[in-house]
Order: sequence, then C-alpha cells, then structure tokens
Amino acid sequence: MSTTYLWTPPATVSLPVRGQAARLPVNRLFFVGRNYHAHAVEMGRPVDKSQERPFYFTKSPSTVVESGATVAYPPGTESYHYEMELVVAIGAAGFRIAPEQAHTHIYGYACGLDMTRRDLQLVARDKGRPWDLGKDVEQSSIASEVVPLPGVVIERGAIALSVNGQVRQQSDVAQLIWNIREIIADLSQFYHLQPGDLVYTGTPEGVGAVVPGDRIEGHVEGVGSIALTVGPAE
Repeated sequence: MSTTYLWTPPATVSLPVRGQAARLPVNRLFFVGRNYHAHAVEMGRPVDKSQERPFYFTKSPSTVVESGATVAYPPGTESYHYEMELVVAIGAAGFRIAPEQAHTHIYGYACGLDMTRRDLQLVARDKGRPWDLGKDVEQSSIASEVVPLPGVVIERGAIALSVNGQVRQQSDVAQLIWNIREIIADLSQFYHLQPGDLVYTGTPEGVGAVVPGDRIEGHVEGVGSIALTVGPAE
C-alpha cells in the first residue's frame, strides 16, 4: 500500500561522485569544532588535547549546496564568515569504531565550506546557548564532488582558501588536532554512523567575513577544489 502525504516530500539531497554517474545520497552532516590549533586561538578558545575531546555540531542536510553555486547573503547577520574544510564521506555503517578500524568506514572525501553567521554564533556561544542560528543556515554547507578513496586515511595535504583571488586561509591537514581516525572513532561513540554521513573536519586559521559579490575558492591537496559566489541579500 502506497503512502499518501499532505504535500510532496523533499527530494533526496545528494552530491556528484567523481568518475561515476551515480550520486552520493547525503544522510547527516556533522561538523568538528575548533580542530586546528591556530583557529582555536583566533576564536579565543585554545584547545588542550590532553584535557579535552572533540566536540560537534550538526546542520540539516537541506543546507547542502554544490560547489559553483551562487547563494544569497543570509538574513540576520552582519558578519557572514567562510570556513574551508576537508569533508569525510562515510561509506559503511559503524558504531563504537576502534581508531585502527576507522579507515574501513571511509568512502571518500570532498572539499567543504561551513558558512557561518559569526556574529550570531558568538552571541550564542558567550551566553551558553545553542549555535543553530549561527551555524544551521540555509545554503551554508557547500560541498564539492565526492572523490572515492575507500579505506584511505588522509593524513596530510595543503588546504587553502582565497576570496577574490587573495589567500585568506592556508594550512595542512596534518595540523588537525584530532585526525581522521580519531574523529571517526570518537563520533561513533555517540552515533551509529551510516553511509552518506558527511563529517566536516574543521577549519584552519584565517576565517573572515564576506560581502555580496565576493568569490570564494578553495582546495584540498589530493581531493579537489570548491567555489562559491555570495549573491545579494534577498
């Protein structure tokens, strides 16, 4: 018996996969907060790995936008920031995964942008409130095509971002505080990871605001590139 809905359900969110006609259906979006030392310092929250564990926030899959798009400058902010990230695409289900087995759950990687209403995020952070208005922003989870690299753990590689041709972020994935294996293992202590889950692994230092008309371009060595144009506010 078929199910009848009050209105048409939203389409499945998906991303292109390099070299394949089939697309990757997106399940959930996880973001690792403050996972590069220099970025943690610039945000006023240094990280002591010996005393802390990773922390995460989530966004709705409906916020996913493919690289190359133009998105409207969002309402309610005067400080819309870019954050360049390496994204891990989970390809096999897992729960309470050991670090040494984390690679068996990797399907591939993408380049990502975590666009943020920074002013709203910081107000919420300083008041001990949830970050949703600052982070779970419509059209704010930008992703490139997914590069299939099953079982491969990326441990190093240049990561960079420019705005209107000027370099703003430049680092190396080797500078992650918690590496790919550690992130997958830790996240899986709290969630049953599923194929199609995307994990944005954190951003280097150099985050900053953009305005309508700005062109953002970024890349991760061995993965690819990403681009976004900021359009006028609606």
